[in-house]
Amino acid sequence: FSDPFINRRRANDFIQADMRLEAISQERIRERNKAPQERQREICEDYYPCEVYAFRHGYAAAYRHYFGRRRTK
Repeated sequence: FSDPFINRRRANDFIQADMRLEAISQERIRERNKAPQERQREICEDYYPCEVYAFRHGYAAAYRHYFGRRRTK
């Protein structure tokens, strides 16, 4: 190479690729550190009767109704 600089298009491609990798890693970190309410909402969304109950009474009440009584001894 006689020119030490790269053109704008190649520079932008390089920077965007690096930022995409960083965004993916940040998303994985967020997935691991979900709030308890978000986990409960996802559990409720996967169970159809709970989801229907949630539309009427809210996700917190629906989760308590369907999953809150379960206790392990």
